[in-house]
Amino acid sequence: MSLLHTNPGPLRQRLLELIKSGELDADGKLPTERALADRFGTGRRHVRQALDALEAEGLVWRRQGKGTFAGQPTDPMGDLAAKITGETNALEVMEARLCIEPELAALCAKRMRPEEVARLRMLAQRQFEAADAQAVELWDGSLHRLIAQCARNRPLLTAFALLDKIRSNRDWVAIRAKGRDGASLQVTHNEHLAIIDAIDAGHPDAARMAMRDHLETRFNALRGELANAARERGEVFFTAHPETDPPSETRS
Repeated sequence: MSLLHTNPGPLRQRLLELIKSGELDADGKLPTERALADRFGTGRRHVRQALDALEAEGLVWRRQGKGTFAGQPTDPMGDLAAKITGETNALEVMEARLCIEPELAALCAKRMRPEEVARLRMLAQRQFEAADAQAVELWDGSLHRLIAQCARNRPLLTAFALLDKIRSNRDWVAIRAKGRDGASLQVTHNEHLAIIDAIDAGHPDAARMAMRDHLETRFNALRGELANAARERGEVFFTAHPETDPPSETRS
């Protein structure tokens, strides 16, 4: 009998390689258990055991009747988010994230459990090792969603979920991807680790500041990409600093 039939460890690793390969759709949906069993030459029970292990680590999630997905689940805010997307822009969303996510990180420093911190570290590593822009986006979003969920404040989670859904707009995702390269991904990874370390140490102020520093970095990168895009169109780009200036009137 092959090793895959007796030990879920190698199968778990092959599932991880599939997740990291860039083969999945943008929503991160995995093939069915039957399709995975056929692909890897094993039984569905062993596939289910390997997926159970990945779910326990926070690397996949399941929705009844829909299937298994890589990363962390989103909240169902689609209709409202779709309406707001046409009335806002990417920089305004970043301004809103700067208001909400540092406080979520601070609450996590008080409330996050050790096993959840371990899941955060796994998600950060997956994002750093991602093979393409789509995978980077998937794991980055998963990490921020887990922080929002583990803050254990339903109103703040709902506000975050709305922003998370809005920022999944395909055009905005493409803009963010242009602002990432090898150097910026290393910076992001270091910033993610700083956030996680502060949460793990139980230091709310440090977690709040680390998250704010991270989002400021991403805000500046996004602003730069929007400015470049405006120049390519022969337009003048007016932007704003999230703390001191009024919102930008440029729509993206």
